[in-house]
Amino acid sequence: MPTTITVDGMSCGHCEQTVADAIEAVSGVTHVTVDRTAGTATVEGEVDSKALVAAVEDAGYEASA
Repeated sequence: MPTTITVDGMSCGHCEQTVADAIEAVSGVTHVTVDRTAGTATVEGEVDSKALVAAVEDAGYEASA
């Protein structure tokens, strides 16, 4: 079952890619889709939402599960 988190602060395609790269680096992630317009990241794989939020925040964006 996919996990969706809210991501604030994305304004362009580069932002989307930065967030996607940060999430893909989290152990257990198999696929990620980032949508800057909706302000979300949908993640597939066996991951803890807290780890996803931490990865996005480490990349410089605000996130919540």
